Amino acid sequence: IFLLQNDTDEECPTFTKLGFHNAVVGTGLNVKLILYTRKNPTCAQAINTTVFGNLNVTKKTTFVIHGFRPTGSRPIWMEDLVTGLLYVEDMNVIVVDWNRGATTVIYVHASEKTRDVAKVLKEFIDQMLVEGASLTDIYMIGVSLGAHISGFVGEMFDGKLGRITGLDPAGPLFNSKPPQDRLDPGDAQFVDVIHSDTDALGYKDPLGNIDFYPNGGLDQPGCPKTIFGGMQYFKCDHQRSVYLYLSSLRENCSITTYPCDSYQDYRDGKCVSCGTPPKDSCPLLGYYADHWKDFLKENYPPMTKAFFDTAEEKPYCIYHYLVDIITWNKNVRRGSITIKLKDKAGNTTESKIDHRPATFQKYHQVSLLARFNQDLDKVAAISLVFSTGTVIGPKYKLRILRMKLRSLAHPERPQLCRYDLVLKENVETVFRPIHCPKLQM
Repeated sequence: IFLLQNDTDEECPTFTKLGFHNAVVGTGLNVKLILYTRKNPTCAQAINTTVFGNLNVTKKTTFVIHGFRPTGSRPIWMEDLVTGLLYVEDMNVIVVDWNRGATTVIYVHASEKTRDVAKVLKEFIDQMLVEGASLTDIYMIGVSLGAHISGFVGEMFDGKLGRITGLDPAGPLFNSKPPQDRLDPGDAQFVDVIHSDTDALGYKDPLGNIDFYPNGGLDQPGCPKTIFGGMQYFKCDHQRSVYLYLSSLRENCSITTYPCDSYQDYRDGKCVSCGTPPKDSCPLLGYYADHWKDFLKENYPPMTKAFFDTAEEKPYCIYHYLVDIITWNKNVRRGSITIKLKDKAGNTTESKIDHRPATFQKYHQVSLLARFNQDLDKVAAISLVFSTGTVIGPKYKLRILRMKLRSLAHPERPQLCRYDLVLKENVETVFRPIHCPKLQM
């Protein structure tokens, strides 16, 4: 308690900074609550069960809970997350600083303290309820071990918290644990989870009402592929969940996702309709994921997996199009297609659809999912390249009866068509598309 009293005297309390020395020695648990609001967006207030500061219980309150800190440093994303949350909504943002407890080189020691952190938060929320707060207005964003802490708090309130977002919930020591020992879909009225490192530090299986798997949930583009990437090799995939969430708080990038059974099915273009009438958009990643809440609750059990791909760098958005191709070759052709779009201003963007060879049969429609880094509104020219991947041997031709391109992000845009094309292997064919006849659905 003495520490808390001390902290209250700080001009602008900050996240506890510790060093590697502390991590080696280990730290006893001390939980510090730091409040930011639109009244004090940059200078925090230390709060506790008796001192509420600027906390307005009639507004939404978002708790941000970090995870394991093996070096004792403060999370580099924390400031951006606080700023972004206050930007999108007038709310209370409480940073749950349990760095004294999370800082240790021994991961087991940090994970053993998660329930104790949850108890501290339960006491604080109980006091908020006394002051007139509503559980529905309480939102928890937990990163790694913080995701399971959020789950424990949610369970203490019988799943009545408004929402929990798990950002790559910790896998080690939690994988295959029963629901009461980890985050689970019953811990809040809505639980959404982003899994970005399922083969290492993150939790593999679904834990929420909707579980998002960027790039399949394994290796994230732009992250080091080998151990020579240093510390980044270990934490880049894991942290990507936080950065993807952050991009949802900016206006220039809303990441659309596609409910699907597997990443392979998504890449094969089998999951582009979202299982709802076309007027309903697909689920968005991050802050606005709860727009899909009611629809998800209709599922039994109310759990859905959603897949999507991202670019290598911020803001990570990728724009999805469906390319439908009908061919009239006598023989079956197998290969990949590269498609380039160009607008009137000369901007270009390209997509290689080569995760596995597509099979083109006579009069059969093949639907391919194309992913572009830019969203070109008015496409003036399209180019296609067909390749079988063989270096020697005859060059094949792909005879296209009809090609159709449609934007998944903007279904209201006119669909673009082209008829009667012959693609010579590895030769770029450029053409101007025309609007498809309205009748073609």
